Amino acid sequence: MEIALIAHDKKKELMTQLCIAYCGILSKHNLCATSITGKYISEATGLKIERLLSGTHGGEQQILSRIAYNEIDILLYFRDTSGGEPMSEAEANLIRMCDIHNVPVATNIATAEILIRALDNGDLDWREIVNPRSEYNLKRKNGPVK
Repeated sequence: MEIALIAHDKKKELMTQLCIAYCGILSKHNLCATSITGKYISEATGLKIERLLSGTHGGEQQILSRIAYNEIDILLYFRDTSGGEPMSEAEANLIRMCDIHNVPVATNIATAEILIRALDNGDLDWREIVNPRSEYNLKRKNGPVK
């Protein structure tokens, strides 16, 4: 599965701790993250993470684009809501695109843990059929699925 990780500055430590706790499960999947989030996680866990641009320099838009093309199966998006400010347009677009393409999204650690455990249990395998880059669909292009 393709998992995207985004964490605002005040949530990067929490995202890193989550990835440390679930490193065994996450290591079985393809991960991408905005630049600094990816750096923190890979240094703490040794996980292989495709690092995109930083969030403010286009990383969130890169993930948004991948969601639009059904190339992301899960989004873990830890936002800083402590300022009480309403959701930005960029944040709303990410959530909306996940809704359109049925991409499970977690915006807090409780939901992230549920999604990671569901991933490990096989409860999200239906995403393999939806994602054109999945192993399932790549095999279909190259011949019958066994």
